[in-house]
Amino acid sequence: MTGLLTRRRFAQAMVALAAIGSTPLRALARNKEAFEAKMPDEALKALFGDKPMEATDAFEFKVPEIAEDGSIVPVTISTDMPGVKSISLLVDANPNPLSARFNFMPGAVTEFKTRIKMGESSDVRAVIETDDKLYVSTKNVKVTLGGCGG
Repeated sequence: MTGLLTRRRFAQAMVALAAIGSTPLRALARNKEAFEAKMPDEALKALFGDKPMEATDAFEFKVPEIAEDGSIVPVTISTDMPGVKSISLLVDANPNPLSARFNFMPGAVTEFKTRIKMGESSDVRAVIETDDKLYVSTKNVKVTLGGCGG
């Protein structure tokens, strides 16, 4: 029985390695310039260049209006928009505004839940990237206890 279990785990590991090996390296890469940017506009420029951006409330973007602890601010985003390539989260008042970026393969379910850190009250932006456009929604979050070093 242990031999079967070992072979099964080995097979699962090989499938996982094959999936990673078939993923383009660009999809696994991290945009260092965007994550190290000090201003939100710099991060957006590093991520998207001059791609047009449209403000919208056409996707679900949940973040609390008041965060009692800035070190664990919950965020939920989901959308049915076709052709979503990525979703990025920016916290304007953080030392490095780009908090997270999620890339999606074609046909993937475009939703996630995460937690971000906020050092102080700020606007939080969710930016959805499609093939031809960017959609942004902004929410203001008041932080009562700092999370980025506070």
